[in-house]
Amino acid sequence: MLTHRSFSPRYTTKKRARPRFTTEALYLAVVGAGVVGYFGLEVADMATSLANFSMACNIKGNVTIGSRERIYHMPGQEYYDETRISPRSGERWLCSEAEARAAGWRRAIR
Repeated sequence: MLTHRSFSPRYTTKKRARPRFTTEALYLAVVGAGVVGYFGLEVADMATSLANFSMACNIKGNVTIGSRERIYHMPGQEYYDETRISPRSGERWLCSEAEARAAGWRRAIR
């Protein structure tokens, strides 16, 4: 009866060393670099817009998550300091109440 010991060493399977750099790794590196480049440009654009930011534009235009209602917060109101502006969700800084109302925003109750 033949066993695994009866075969010559050249027919036995040998575990091959895995290459250090694969095609998949190259693909992930290229995609990762593209994502980093994209976000790097976005951060640079935000820095430019902050440099052009006027201190007169201190009204925070906030979009509510559930109803997508557009509300603006004036300095001194209850939730003004907690409100964060996220331009990706349509939020923005406004310079006057008249501008806010003309753009379709309503004043926060508190």
